[in-house]
Amino acid sequence: MNREMKVDIAVIGGGVGGCAAALAACGMGHTVYMAEACDWIGGQLTSQAVPPDEHPWIEQFGCTRSYRKFRDHVRSYYRHYYPLSDAGRSSVYLNPGNGGVSRLCAEPRAMLAVLQLMLAPYVNSGKLIIQTRTKAVKAEVERDSVRAVTVQDACGDKTTIHARYFLDATECGDLLPLTGVEYVTGAESKRDTKEPHALDGPANPHDIQAFTYCFAMDYFEGEDHTIDKPKDYEFWRSFQPPIWPNPLLNWVSPDPRTLEPTEEALFPGTDKYPLFLYRRIIDKSNFIEGTYSSDISLVNWAQNDYFLGNIYDVPDHESHKHLRQAKQLSYSLLYWLQTEAPRPDGKAGYPGLRLRPDVVGTEDGMAQAPYIRESRRIKAEFTVLEQHVSAALRGEEGAESFADSVGIGCYRIDLHPSMSGRTFLDISSLPFQIPLGSLIPRRMNNLLAACKNIGTTHITNGCFRLHPVEWNIGESAGYTAAFCLAKDYTPREVRADKNKLTELQKLLKEHGIELSWPKVGPV
Repeated sequence: MNREMKVDIAVIGGGVGGCAAALAACGMGHTVYMAEACDWIGGQLTSQAVPPDEHPWIEQFGCTRSYRKFRDHVRSYYRHYYPLSDAGRSSVYLNPGNGGVSRLCAEPRAMLAVLQLMLAPYVNSGKLIIQTRTKAVKAEVERDSVRAVTVQDACGDKTTIHARYFLDATECGDLLPLTGVEYVTGAESKRDTKEPHALDGPANPHDIQAFTYCFAMDYFEGEDHTIDKPKDYEFWRSFQPPIWPNPLLNWVSPDPRTLEPTEEALFPGTDKYPLFLYRRIIDKSNFIEGTYSSDISLVNWAQNDYFLGNIYDVPDHESHKHLRQAKQLSYSLLYWLQTEAPRPDGKAGYPGLRLRPDVVGTEDGMAQAPYIRESRRIKAEFTVLEQHVSAALRGEEGAESFADSVGIGCYRIDLHPSMSGRTFLDISSLPFQIPLGSLIPRRMNNLLAACKNIGTTHITNGCFRLHPVEWNIGESAGYTAAFCLAKDYTPREVRADKNKLTELQKLLKEHGIELSWPKVGPV
């Protein structure tokens, strides 16, 4: 079946940036269509099962009003619907999992429920149409404008979406090749960007960060929940990357900052960092006894980063191979933990670890989608370089100030191992602004980047890819498209005209988007 649909703004991709873009555009009174490839909207927060990586000041400032509202609603969701213990109720900044990586480690389903509640007024009023399990397969382009995008659902039915603006909020920048938008992938050359940590030789479009299939697990000492031995277990059990001090499935891995071998553990009780607490999403002590029979943790560790091949801009059979192998790596990590992992008591393995498919909403126990760290990136009106945000390069000056700021963000420049065999890069950066120019393709007039596909480099993607930054990017893209529709401008015209830009920035600030930072230090 082939259908036609007409809306003001089409958001292709329903992840963090896509949801924020839809909220903004609908809030401005526009009709919006949003397509999402997974069963769940929410991307990193939900279908990829990654609690939000955030900066140290997130509870006070440094994010948009709507992102703060989302965070507050997640806490309210637990306070209203879960039987909290005294410890949980007394926590001003409730962190359901008390995970080490985030001040808001919570279940993917809770994040999903809150996103659906925030979007519900627009869905129920007919302003927003959301199709899940749906991907873009074709685009119609006339000169430098996108006229329509055809999407296909899981049943094979197609819908052609006609809109005045299209926002690419897909995890891998899938709309870019379909629409002919110029883009880059992988690592740039130092010759081209002058970035200290760029490649010394030519650019390598295949030098892309690892992706990861996350999974959830809980633990019951004395029980046996060992999974069947994964098909590829022997390969992964013996696999030792050149950048690793030992086989990948091991408690010892490179420290991302120093690259020195660092030993970790599964649980507290030793002087090693307990990985179970790293992305723990349920701390059962936050809830009345009996609510949860165990803590629950999400596994997104160095040991299940997959960097043997990429999944976009390669033939389908190659993409499918790498997705399958990445799942096999995660299953193999779990099986190693259950059967062979050295324990402080001298025994081997933790058979009481139990895979939790229900937590991630799948039958096989892996997240619905891999955690994508690096997308295709538009060749933008302006590209953010290491020189603009690096603490080592900018020092006391702070990050580069952008006159066309449409938001802010903060995170370390955090790169995981890459497909070409390069190791971690984790260096200090400064709280930064998001320039409007990084959302605008050099040529296309009515398409905006709305997530990790903006004008960054392989290096600066490492601090722009995190949850609150992606939310801000998507939200600002939604408001920019709405503003341009109301004024009959193009984003390029807005950026080039000081008065138009000031008017857009006034709109953004009125809707709770911070455009600059107070004086704070590096991270």
